[in-house]
This record gives sequence, C-alpha cells and structure tokens, in this order.
Amino acid sequence: MAKILVVTSGKGGVGKTTTSAAIGTGLALRGHKTVIVDFDVGLRNLDLIMGCERRVVYDFVNVVNGEANLQQALIKDKRLENLYVLAASQTRDKDALTVEGVEKVLMALKEDFEFVVCDSPAGIEKGAHLAMYFADEAIVVTNPEVSSVRDSDRMLGLLASKSRRAEKGEEPIKEHLLLTRYNPQRVSDGEMLGVEDVKDILAVTLLGVIPESQAVLKASNSGVPVILDDQSDAGQAYSDAVDRLLGKTVEHRFLDVTKKGFFERLFGGR
Repeated sequence: MAKILVVTSGKGGVGKTTTSAAIGTGLALRGHKTVIVDFDVGLRNLDLIMGCERRVVYDFVNVVNGEANLQQALIKDKRLENLYVLAASQTRDKDALTVEGVEKVLMALKEDFEFVVCDSPAGIEKGAHLAMYFADEAIVVTNPEVSSVRDSDRMLGLLASKSRRAEKGEEPIKEHLLLTRYNPQRVSDGEMLGVEDVKDILAVTLLGVIPESQAVLKASNSGVPVILDDQSDAGQAYSDAVDRLLGKTVEHRFLDVTKKGFFERLFGGR
C-alpha cells in the first residue's frame, strides 16, 4: 500500500529539501517507485537539488488548477528508473494550494507510486499544514540547537492534532526524528546539543544523525542528491536512515569524535 511521507520542521534552513531529495532517492535506489513533491510554493528548491530545474514545464499548482495533468507535470529522474519529481510553482502565492486540490493530486499519486515524499516548507503556515495533513509518516528534521528543537516540538504537536488522521480518530502519523548538521566535536565542547539531549526533549524515534559535511553543499550545488555520494559520511548516514525507514535495524554512526591516527596528529592530515 502506498505511503505518504512528509519531511517537515518548524525552523527553516535545517535541511528539509536536502533530506527529501536524499530519502526519496534512497527509496528509489532500493526499488520502490517514488515521487518527491515540492510544497514550497513561491520558493521552490527541490528541482535545483535534484538537478532537473531546466526540465520544469508544469508544476504542482498547474495540476491542482487543472491547467496540466500529472503526466505532463511529473519529471522523471535521469539517474533512477523509479524516481520522479513534482516541482512547486515559483510564481504563485502560497494560497494557490487548497485542501481539496492537494487531496486530489496526492490520491492520484498514491495509485501509481509506493512512496509519495512531501517536501514541506518551514513553519506552521498553510503550505506546511497541507504537506503534513494527508501524511501516513513524518520525518521531523532538526538541528542540534535549542531553538530548532523547540520548533520541532511545536511541529510534533501539530502532527498529532492537525492531520486528517487526527481529525478522523485514526492511528496517528508515525513520527521519525532526523538530526542534521551534527558535529560531535562541538557537542563535546558544549556548543551543541547531543543526540541523547534531543531525544530526551522530543521523545521521538531517531531515524538518523546526519553529520555536518561539505559533501551536502557540494551535492546541492551540483544538483545531485547527497545520498548518491556513497563515499561521504553524510551520504552514508542518509543511506542508513532509509534502511531504518524501511524497517531494517542499522546501528547509528558518526556520533562520536573521530580520533586522529598517529601520522595525522604528527603531520596535521585532514
């Protein structure tokens, strides 16, 4: 049965779109037909990170308004057979999306895809609410800092109370926590919250810890989801997170300060 998965957070700039691209790509890599939908009307970035910005002809709002059908708007990824993108509009207002319109598109996507990954805008306004409203599962993305964690706590409250599942008294949205831009050295120095601190505050199952990495910026700038860089620690951490999402037991990595070897200490190797 198809699943609608929302990637959300209270705070902007925590890595939601990077996460949506990585998780969606990881699911497709594992043979699951997946579509990633950009809900950030007016500020679309998913197509840039997926490297398909020049191929956007019709967008999510066009489909909602009946100006195009899904087949016209869906962009097939050139790297993976099972992966598609539905871009947001860059020129419309956030009010262009409606509950009825979003439901129509998502239900149509569920008929053809195993996973519908919704890349939510930040905050608690209309776009974010619509992105999470029909979700079966949610990945709450947070940075290890107090303001980001507090905003995520607010988001978890909305997921529990403002979704269609909550309104209908159905089984609640299954929540996962993804911690991004994690730097064990800064945690050790007391400059950043540790994994256990965040878990204690939010009390949500930890899906993954993504280390702070230059590979994320490099991947975003080149239009390649970072999960495809399997030599990078961030790419490996996202891959682990996808496996956990699919029910596998995978030990968490990149949580501790890496000890430098003798020659690295001697010669200051990177």
